[in-house]
Amino acid sequence: MLILGNQPYVVDCCMPLGGFQKKQMHKNEKESKEKGKGSFAYAWAMDESADERARGITMTVGVAYFDTKNYQVVLLDSPGHKDFVPNMISGVTQSDAAVLAVDASIGSFESGMGVNGIGQTKEHAQLIRSFGVDHLIVAVNKMDSVGYSEERFSYVKSQLAIFLRSCGYKESAISWVPLSAMINENLVAAASDTRLTSWFDGNCLLDAIDSLPPAHRDVSKPLCLPICDVISSHALGQVAVCGKIMSGAIRSDSKVLVMPAGELATVRIIERDSARLNMARAGDNIAIGLQGIDPIHVMSGGVLCHPDYPVSVSSSLELKVLVLDITVPILPGLQFELHMHHAKVSASLAKIVSLLDQKTGKALAKKPRLLTARHAAIIEVKLEREVCVEEFSALKALGRVFLRSQGSTVAVGVVTRVHELKEEVLATA
Repeated sequence: MLILGNQPYVVDCCMPLGGFQKKQMHKNEKESKEKGKGSFAYAWAMDESADERARGITMTVGVAYFDTKNYQVVLLDSPGHKDFVPNMISGVTQSDAAVLAVDASIGSFESGMGVNGIGQTKEHAQLIRSFGVDHLIVAVNKMDSVGYSEERFSYVKSQLAIFLRSCGYKESAISWVPLSAMINENLVAAASDTRLTSWFDGNCLLDAIDSLPPAHRDVSKPLCLPICDVISSHALGQVAVCGKIMSGAIRSDSKVLVMPAGELATVRIIERDSARLNMARAGDNIAIGLQGIDPIHVMSGGVLCHPDYPVSVSSSLELKVLVLDITVPILPGLQFELHMHHAKVSASLAKIVSLLDQKTGKALAKKPRLLTARHAAIIEVKLEREVCVEEFSALKALGRVFLRSQGSTVAVGVVTRVHELKEEVLATA
């Protein structure tokens, strides 16, 4: 699974690999020129909705497939615009590796890094790493706009590398690829422009993707498939969902438990890239047609699991969080949005339990009055409704969280304890 940022190279990368038909691309070029958006023709291959094309930005997660020498790649084209970070998070949760698109042009890179606070490049990098995506390809795009300058590439790399290390990325897990998407330079074949080859002899983007290490697949644990979206499909039937299998496997005609509703359903059809499958395993991004269940019980943010191993459901959690570069302190009572796998729920900060030493994890102070930038802490949160969740130590895919307030990510963390209803009742008694 690969998540890619909102840059034209995402589409261009797939074209020579048979991902899109020339007839459709010709149609996109014609229609985009008619609307005065000729440069968006490639982006339209993934941005298919009228709203996306009108605004010229990616708003939802687009899905495409292509093959390299070593991998069958599921490409998730995720939004880069700050208004659609929650949708970007949905793409991150399904990814094994990421391509972070960086604009090399003067001013654009600096804007992404953020002059005051955290820019979109920084926020996306932090979110990607916090969701457990260890391997990162930094695609430094629009190198043609700076004359393929080695000095500009080195500057971008040096500035961004400092931040990536602070996020926890290892230098050995980061690949840096200078390219120009619009003219197909260093995209799917080695660079040819002498202004680039005179100082860069590394992989093109496609080879960098093909060089990623194989992802770990946990097929031995029970089935866990967070529902990314409830979809409309004539082929799949009235009730259909899509998502990535995080653990275990699933077969046609088998029974699954749909949480948090706790309702049983039968797997009618399994599809991957519109091809029928009898079985899918951990790591597969699939669409499933269900039967024997009322559609009201199936929702984005829910989880399909083995009937004998239901995931936990709760509205009260203990979290270990790292506060990001915020300007306003976090106080008990703060209202925010909590994001976890594909679930998004309103929540409030019930209690700051303790302040932690970031290096050792030991408590520095109990019940601090507030949290400021770069603080690590244990907190308790109350959710507006119950969500499917597990402690991070038990199931990482259901144990990572993001806290967002007023359109910005204020903290990232993991679930350290899932409070059961009995615990909540006793606490208030």
